[in-house]
Amino acid sequence: MSDAPLQRRWLRLVPSIVLGAVIWFSPVPDGVQPEGWHTLAVFAAVILGLLLRPFAMSTIVIGGILVLVVTNTLGSKSKDALQVALSGFANTTVWLVVAAFLLAGAVIRTGLGRRIALTLVRKLGRSEVGLAYGIGAAELTLAPVIPSNTARGGGILAPIVDSVCRSVGDEGSEERARVSRYLVACGAHFNLITAAMFLTAMAANPLVSEAADTIAGIQFTWSLWALGASVPGLIGLALLPQLMRWLVKPPTMDVAAARNTASDELAAMGPMAREEKILGLTLATLLLLWATAPLHGLHTTVVAFVGIAILLFTGAQRWKDMAGTWGAWDALIWLGGLVMMADYMRTTGVIDWFANGAGSYAEGLAPLTAALILALVYFYSMYGFSMLTGHITAMAGAFIAVAIAAGAPPLLTIALIAYFSNLCGCLTHYSTGPVVIYFGLGYFTVPDWFRVGLIVSLFHMAVWLGVGLMWWKWLGWW
Repeated sequence: MSDAPLQRRWLRLVPSIVLGAVIWFSPVPDGVQPEGWHTLAVFAAVILGLLLRPFAMSTIVIGGILVLVVTNTLGSKSKDALQVALSGFANTTVWLVVAAFLLAGAVIRTGLGRRIALTLVRKLGRSEVGLAYGIGAAELTLAPVIPSNTARGGGILAPIVDSVCRSVGDEGSEERARVSRYLVACGAHFNLITAAMFLTAMAANPLVSEAADTIAGIQFTWSLWALGASVPGLIGLALLPQLMRWLVKPPTMDVAAARNTASDELAAMGPMAREEKILGLTLATLLLLWATAPLHGLHTTVVAFVGIAILLFTGAQRWKDMAGTWGAWDALIWLGGLVMMADYMRTTGVIDWFANGAGSYAEGLAPLTAALILALVYFYSMYGFSMLTGHITAMAGAFIAVAIAAGAPPLLTIALIAYFSNLCGCLTHYSTGPVVIYFGLGYFTVPDWFRVGLIVSLFHMAVWLGVGLMWWKWLGWW
């Protein structure tokens, strides 16, 4: 690596350092411990660093942790400070993400995820709309067990969608271009809907769950998350291809070639191997255990590790291969560090100070109105972010705290922030990995993507604030 790129990356880190220094040396508000205020300074610097991305996420988080330790912010002795600093890495939610990444690696390595996607495209792809529903069905099937929406949408499904697009119509024809735009738009927006439907469908979703527990004392579990998203999510998945037909207007075409392409790729994969069969049964078992957690009492993270143990002890996966899933350990570092900082700010009065101060601006609003207005602001603020994880990290906990301080129904507020944290990715072509990959296939211009994204956002509002609100009312969430 040359010095010039490294120098530019350090220059991009300067705004984070300046922001942290400004907060650090500002007067400490009443009710906040100095240690908490200094943690807020480091946390703010880390968040800005995640947005500017001069270095990898974990690199920036490690730097923040070290600053807190060497300045004795977390304790007067290095050993005590280090124990606090490492506390986030023992968090059960963090290890759920790690376990889910390990399982996802198995899905990708064995080829099971690709086999499922190709099978659904072949079975449902009797028209361009059928192909779209096949993509959506594959997303819905894989989402609960692949926590990286980039791995799921960009790594598994986008290449299949691209392959299908290239097999429809004549090369260079307007008909192929319009069908391709249709399928690409469906694939990208399906990914965001399914990411919103499950706690384990997007790597940063557990940050919302953790904020719900930290700020409101509510455990927004896997089953509760999925229950709340089930009705609006399934309706959104069912209606999205029809919305895209109206927006993109694909021609009616013979898509037999696309189905044949899927069949050929399945034939090339050969029959299901023993490892795929064991993995398929294991994943089905995990989904059943997650959905029935109130009956057996096993924690979501314990269930995930049960699945890992089954794969290892049956020989379906080797630990050497599973441990090579770098995303798991990357998530452990950045997520564990952020969870530690958030928890320390809570215990030192920072969260209460922020919530009480910001909540005063929403005084006088009806509880439901406060929840909806703040949720809408949260959703459309995504225009200013280039990463869903950064958006969630920077704003989810703050908006939950403000809404609850303003009297908004806690469970409804958490649900809105949880689901909108993923759905808001529809707005731009730079919001998250799979969207970037789908856009990069070259079938859309930037203005067209923004136009479609804005209309899709209004579609989400109609579904999730229409049917969703009624569903959550029936569940007793508000």
